[in-house]
Amino acid sequence: MTEMMRAVEITEPGGPEVLKPTERPVPQPDHGQVVIKLAYAGVNRPDALQRAGSYAPPPDASDLPGLEGAGEVVAVGAGAEGVAVGDKVCALLPGGGYAEYVATAAAHCLPVPKGMSLKDAACLPETFFTVWSNVFTRGGLKAGERFLVHGGSSGIGTTAIQLANAFGARVFATAGSEEKCAACRKLGAERAINYKDEDFSDVLKQEGGADLILDMVGGDYIPRNIKALAEDGRLVQIAFLQGPVVEVNFAMMMVKRLTITGSTLRPQSVLAKARIAQDLREAVWPLLDAGRIAPVMDSEFDLDDAAKAHARMESSGHIGKIVLKIGG
Repeated sequence: MTEMMRAVEITEPGGPEVLKPTERPVPQPDHGQVVIKLAYAGVNRPDALQRAGSYAPPPDASDLPGLEGAGEVVAVGAGAEGVAVGDKVCALLPGGGYAEYVATAAAHCLPVPKGMSLKDAACLPETFFTVWSNVFTRGGLKAGERFLVHGGSSGIGTTAIQLANAFGARVFATAGSEEKCAACRKLGAERAINYKDEDFSDVLKQEGGADLILDMVGGDYIPRNIKALAEDGRLVQIAFLQGPVVEVNFAMMMVKRLTITGSTLRPQSVLAKARIAQDLREAVWPLLDAGRIAPVMDSEFDLDDAAKAHARMESSGHIGKIVLKIGG
């Protein structure tokens, strides 16, 4: 490894234009960590929130954005197990993904699925960790249940549709155009609801109500989600694109015996995220190895064009994942 590397940093809180190329020292692995020479890094909503100044990284994490990537392990720290120099991996990152090299816990690395490119593999960790932990572990989705995911054409949405369908749930999704609705249906949603034309709560009530809803919208979706849930239904909140503050009548929660929960991924402990990685290795990676599910790709940008990648994501015109090309 060289001593210095190319990276993209947040120069100040603001819009995509505050993302600027820079040089940083190559990180060294702490105990239990590896260093990965990244080929690609995924671009996610939390990156944009951090850039805007509303999602600070944990105290011990890199200030560089980037929460997932794929590449080759080039250094292994003391106490790191299950990964060796030369391994091709994709990994959940604590930050620092917008760079040529990144340090992360060895326990957060997963093998690149069989036959999958590093470009596609870079799009797996953030969305698959999030969906698995919230839909299946926290939300308890079971085969035959009715599952609604909002933002069905997003990286989270396309992953949730595929996984829920693969495990036998009936999948419903919301999206904002016919093109996006068509993409949701192609991935396995039995009904894609254009939220500009239909009220999703009315659609789900006609189907008997949703047993589980995964929501990243918030705002006025929250009372509508409660209306859309079946008896004993569960709402899992993972973001608030329309804000976290809303007035809710909790009487319906009591009458319908609802469960309302939520989580964020990044602040969880190294051990908690390692457990999610192990669950994915056992339950989901065989599906990826077999080609039964795969990330949906939208667009690719060079690392130095990270600002353009953020502008693309925040335009909400994308379907699936956006990646940064970093190395060969």
